[in-house]
Amino acid sequence: MSDTTVVEPEGLDDPQPTAQAVSRPRKKPSGGLFRAFWRWHFYASFLVIPVLLMLASTGLVYLLRFQIEPLLHADLMKVDVPAGAQRLSYDEQAASLLEAYPDGRIAAVLEPSGADRSTDFSLSTAPPGTPSWEDDTVREVYVNPYTGEVLGELDPATTVSGYAKELHGSFMAGTTGEYVIELGACWAIVMALTGFYMFRRTRPARRRAALARKGGAQVAPPARAVSPGVALRHRHAKVGPFVGVGLLLLVVSGLPWTVWWGTKVQELATSQGTSLWSTDPGAQSGAPKLDASVPHSHNVPWGEGKTEVPRSEAGSGAQQVGVDAAVSTAEDAGLKHPMTVIPPADEQGVYSVLGYAFNEPGHEATVHVDQFTGKVVSEFGYDQYGAVAKVVGQGIALHEGRRFGTANMIVSGAFCVAVIFMCVTGPMMWWRRRPKGRVFAAPRGRLTWKTGPGAVVGLIALGAFLPLFGASVVAVLALDQLVLRRVPALREFFNVS
Repeated sequence: MSDTTVVEPEGLDDPQPTAQAVSRPRKKPSGGLFRAFWRWHFYASFLVIPVLLMLASTGLVYLLRFQIEPLLHADLMKVDVPAGAQRLSYDEQAASLLEAYPDGRIAAVLEPSGADRSTDFSLSTAPPGTPSWEDDTVREVYVNPYTGEVLGELDPATTVSGYAKELHGSFMAGTTGEYVIELGACWAIVMALTGFYMFRRTRPARRRAALARKGGAQVAPPARAVSPGVALRHRHAKVGPFVGVGLLLLVVSGLPWTVWWGTKVQELATSQGTSLWSTDPGAQSGAPKLDASVPHSHNVPWGEGKTEVPRSEAGSGAQQVGVDAAVSTAEDAGLKHPMTVIPPADEQGVYSVLGYAFNEPGHEATVHVDQFTGKVVSEFGYDQYGAVAKVVGQGIALHEGRRFGTANMIVSGAFCVAVIFMCVTGPMMWWRRRPKGRVFAAPRGRLTWKTGPGAVVGLIALGAFLPLFGASVVAVLALDQLVLRRVPALREFFNVS
């Protein structure tokens, strides 16, 4: 059966109807506004789809990193548990490690997450005091906690999850990649909102068609049975609302990470006496920040990344208390296992013990332990965060799929798959539906004050809230007015009305 028998939902007829198209009367919802939204949705996809496809794919990998990496590197990350065996102390394991790497310095110790997991030591050969983002010598070395055997090492930047993290954050293109991601995220908001509008406007038509079929009216058979292209469009529309809600949530929760908006909003917050983090990162101090002392392969609680690391009292020849004593002190202070321990880098340093509280941001805390006395020098946790930092911290946890434990991971994983589905079906749907001989076949329509004053106001407000997006909209409109509409070939190619 051909497509000529199809009665499509309102507003989704082909941009350029062919001669074979059915000439059945149809009412177009909201006139030019629907087509204007469709056009914005169409052109936004050229930037958004590549960005979202990469973010969803890498986000899914990173979400499942604790399942993927042990499977790929079971010889390093998993151990056999001897019957009745007791774990060696962390200091004993560290001594065994340094025998194998005499020129190394332990930069971090990550406690095993289970009885059959090895202890993860971050080993550095860079000079003490080197900031984490400048230390490219760090490797992850795994030690059997029962025997002290060094199992092997990994470069965290070259693991599957390491590549996924770098791609997700910057497309491995540095600051340029970060700007592309931020711009794509902003336009994803436009994709979501225009998609919601189109979905809402076409629902009444689908509902009337369904009621007519039940009442025995002579209408065309269901679109799925007639046209593969229309069936694909219906599936796209059904998944769309779920993806749209998720996109809005993820974009908002991910804004604090962005290279332009996040930086500028933090500067504004600092000028008002607050912060996106728990303390003012602009404070002048000689003490290093926590995120500068932690290897980049380990996570630091969002709200504590810019807190200052205190100093130990002068040792005058005293011996360090060791990792085990620092863990015991932190445990007494209420931190939960597994912990990450950052040993002192010099004689003034402290043991910084991080309780990341993976599934509950409200329990995250850091305890700094004097390296010579084993006493708590300072401790800082969620309860001490400012109101803004608490909100951002909760949003970050939700963004990473760890706010509500396994349920959050399942929903986040399903969302990533749904985004990939939308990124694939969108171009397929356009390719199947475009008239022959047309390259773009974009919908005609202009968003003006007359056709949609509310939409224009909303676009201006969004551009003001997200200035990088606003600048891109100005650039697009200038290109449209000054170039596309003045060059006949371009006007025809882009289907400018």
